[in-house]
Amino acid sequence: MPTTLEKARKHVNKKKGADAAGALHQFSRDSKRLQTAQIRDERLEKLARSRKKRDKPLLERVAFFQEVSRENGGKALDMATIQAKIQEFVNQYNEEYEEQKKARRPGRPASAREDLLKVAINGLETEWEKGFYLPDLTDEVNISELDRFEGSWAYLSNLKWVKITKKGDQRTSSFPPKA
Repeated sequence: MPTTLEKARKHVNKKKGADAAGALHQFSRDSKRLQTAQIRDERLEKLARSRKKRDKPLLERVAFFQEVSRENGGKALDMATIQAKIQEFVNQYNEEYEEQKKARRPGRPASAREDLLKVAINGLETEWEKGFYLPDLTDEVNISELDRFEGSWAYLSNLKWVKITKKGDQRTSSFPPKA
């Protein structure tokens, strides 16, 4: 997809000629137009990076549960199996957290990585208490849809979503998740 800067550069070259593209003075209209286009492209790139960073945990979660459904042969899972897999997902950082904790000398403050892991673990555990957000693995049709997931955010709206609490309560949810 062409960027705004490329379009602006093409327009300036068309107007001035290919030879005169480097002959713009600093405060000309065309040079300001090119600067504005470049700033806009950088801003859009920054927004895309932040959106991708924000969406990454949910995409990783879906990929994990997609693998779980494939291991089960594409069949619906019972609640006990789903709870066990949620437990596995929630505890995925525990081993690394313990290694970080052991590597730290006594009396020293926690490292930044250790703090991040602790926050991630606590966040996942509190989410599980309130309702862990995941694709519905009790529905065969949804599992077949999940099997076709290739990693894109846009495809996730095709799936049915549920929230499952630690007690085993299941309630339907919508995509994208709220808060």
